[in-house]
Amino acid sequence: MDISWEQLSAGIRVSVWKPGDRCPIVPTMLVVDMDPGRTKFSVHYYAQEGLPEPLRIDEWQKRTGHHVLFNAGLFRENFAYLGLLYKGGRSLGSRRHPSWQGLFVAEPSASGAPMAQILDLASEVFDEVRPPYREAAQALMLLDRTGKVRVREMGKYAYQTIVAEAETGHILLFKSLGAVRLYDIGQCLKDALPAVRQAMAMDGGSSSDVRILESLWQKERGTEERISWKSLFAGGGGSHIPLPTVIGVSPR
Repeated sequence: MDISWEQLSAGIRVSVWKPGDRCPIVPTMLVVDMDPGRTKFSVHYYAQEGLPEPLRIDEWQKRTGHHVLFNAGLFRENFAYLGLLYKGGRSLGSRRHPSWQGLFVAEPSASGAPMAQILDLASEVFDEVRPPYREAAQALMLLDRTGKVRVREMGKYAYQTIVAEAETGHILLFKSLGAVRLYDIGQCLKDALPAVRQAMAMDGGSSSDVRILESLWQKERGTEERISWKSLFAGGGGSHIPLPTVIGVSPR
């Protein structure tokens, strides 16, 4: 892909991507490239962990120690998750959303399956009784393998968090640094990043959040521009609301 990366650890690299002329209405985006062969994914839900209330993303990171953290799917006013949510092979009590067709899954129960991927529930099966993956979170399908953008062209402008699957099998995480429609991001991924095989949209708006462990950055390495990325990936310059559900990434 036409992106300049900064390697932070084995299996994790980051970039600040400016789509430019190919997608003039799509703002600059933070991007994290994660190799599932070297990194593992973990779902965290505040109630399942015995917490009285949701945590901000920096509090989640202090609690879990994950190298990367990002917001999961949407939730109700009472902080109940909207859609399938699994941790350790067990459902956390939420039900399948009838119309959302994206399912991020990781840590397979059987050998031979990809360590992490996106399932398209419009054409693929996920057994809720005997889940093939230990970690799972359901949300909106954004771009499918046929190249179709799966959200309407209308829609509100908001900060967005996108989870994508690359042709290499890596998982890509995008966070917009400005308000943008989901449709425009889907079209941009299709036009400008053909290496993206499919993508889904996690919770957006004020819940859109990504955080990288600060100690991964090495002061003596990287250009001045890349050193400035550190504050962006640490969540600098914006407000952070409590998140009931997050997904964490750590080395295997």
